[in-house]
Amino acid sequence: MTDSANTTLDPAELEVRNPATGEPVGTVAVTTPDEVTATVRSLRTAQKRWESLGPAGRKDWLLKLQDWVLDHADELADSIQAESAKPRVEAEVEIAFTVDLLGYFARNAGKFLADTHVSPHSPLMRVKKLTTAYKPFPVVGIITPWNFPLGMPAADLIPALAAGAAVVLKPSEVTPLTPLVLARGWQEIGAPAVFAVVSGGGDTGAAVVAESDYIQFTGSGRTGRRIAVACAERMIPYSLEMGGKDPAIVLADADLDRAAYGIAFGALCNAGQLCVSVERVYVEAAVYDRFLEKLVAHVRELRVGRDDRTGSFDIGPLANEAQLAIVSRHVDEALAAGAQALTGGKPTGTGTFYEPTVLVGVDHTMSCITEETFGPTIPVIKVTDENEAIKLANDSIYGLSASVWTGSVSRGQRIARHLDAGAVNINDATINLFNFALPHGGWGQSGTGYRWGGADGVRKYCRKQAITAPALPTQKKEMLWFPYDMKKFGFMRGAMRAMSARGSRRFK
Repeated sequence: MTDSANTTLDPAELEVRNPATGEPVGTVAVTTPDEVTATVRSLRTAQKRWESLGPAGRKDWLLKLQDWVLDHADELADSIQAESAKPRVEAEVEIAFTVDLLGYFARNAGKFLADTHVSPHSPLMRVKKLTTAYKPFPVVGIITPWNFPLGMPAADLIPALAAGAAVVLKPSEVTPLTPLVLARGWQEIGAPAVFAVVSGGGDTGAAVVAESDYIQFTGSGRTGRRIAVACAERMIPYSLEMGGKDPAIVLADADLDRAAYGIAFGALCNAGQLCVSVERVYVEAAVYDRFLEKLVAHVRELRVGRDDRTGSFDIGPLANEAQLAIVSRHVDEALAAGAQALTGGKPTGTGTFYEPTVLVGVDHTMSCITEETFGPTIPVIKVTDENEAIKLANDSIYGLSASVWTGSVSRGQRIARHLDAGAVNINDATINLFNFALPHGGWGQSGTGYRWGGADGVRKYCRKQAITAPALPTQKKEMLWFPYDMKKFGFMRGAMRAMSARGSRRFK
């Protein structure tokens, strides 16, 4: 996933512009590193009370925030559109997604955070009761990109708050307005002061990393690796999602209409600016021509333009000129190397719009196949069979998501297990992002760590504490306590060997 360029010196104020028109839509004061330090200090103090509320007390506040989001849905959607210019439907999807997240984690956090008890590994240890308790990190730092101004912050903010942590959020300097609306909502419902937004570029983000107890980052690999180094030096945990180059495999037995519609949506939703966008398509030769015909016909139907509240357009602009340059370079390099654009292939209109583009004649030497494009392009490659499709799908440094399109779900299940990806959708695209009970995370250069995954989505923001307690009445002294006694040790050693070794070695 790409993110905006970081600067070493932040201006005093960020100006936000609508990418469809270039017109200014707002300004935000930059938070200095010293101000970040003061903010985190305040959050750390407030977090103790927030943790003491317990999951039930925090549930009440999260559901009040859910009410506020629903009551201010139009304002939030307007803000999302103002700074991203995405279609109205996509703006409102972010709100529905946030509402769903709030309900799920608010109502389930109590169960997810309850102490867990496990059986001892050996009968010899049945004298102990074993407990794992979950204690939140005091302050979680969340750094998000520009592609979903509300959805990306919500994805990590909500489970972190449900866990009992305080959160300092640093959104992208390209889309800083909508997170401030959400933070205002948190204040208006009267919630404890455990959620703060800091705005700015590289210096602000570095301060968040320097002050927080856990870092969740979503963005480019370059920035993610720098954050990983900084966290390692501080010995704090982190989770990174750094984008993907997600393959789709279309097999000869697939429903080609569904595959064409689904892949077009998976590749072009949010103008392709989605971490799990379909960015490479491998089609079995037997159905290659028919699939292409359907895909191109559908892509040509899509409406490109600046949307309003009516939902009149399907494809909005790219987030900024830098992203437009990346998409243009990938397509231009492919065309120069012999590829063909069956539709699209160039910028269009004013602002940062780019035509939805279907490319053929591409291969694994081209940037449109090897690098993350994060734009409205669909490169399609003909393959002989599923084995070649799997081999090429796995020929990538990324491993975030993938999809398999087939008439046999069992075949799809089998192929999924051969793909090097953190998630695989069978006969669907992007749907894993809306299933919070599943983990969402990448392999390889797509990152490290996971978000969501049911209980793990909340426990991720907690430190695990192991507690042993007597299960039976205790004696004054255990057998192996001082002073050492070889006879007593021999008895214990023999018992342990009898319980864990195999064959005649159990009794030697």
